[in-house]
Amino acid sequence: MKVIKIGAEWCSGCVVMKPRWAEIEKAQPWLKTEYLDFDQDKQKLKKYNAENEKKLPVFIFLDKKGTEFLRLHGEPSVKKLLEIILENKNN
Repeated sequence: MKVIKIGAEWCSGCVVMKPRWAEIEKAQPWLKTEYLDFDQDKQKLKKYNAENEKKLPVFIFLDKKGTEFLRLHGEPSVKKLLEIILENKNN
């Protein structure tokens, strides 16, 4: 499983999520994540149909095959994110 994290420097919700993700990534070292900057990574965002997102941050959950199975916007709690991650760990 992999999570694509999309944010921007000007995004207040992205600032809120940074320490939450740091906590999750420390507790789940097997989890693959990639950060894409909404303003600087437009070409990469197109791969995930995320270049025109209206609300940041965006979290795109991919299975082992790279297929999106969930997209979240905003500031989900660590608890909610961990539930999703652990339920889909082997997908």
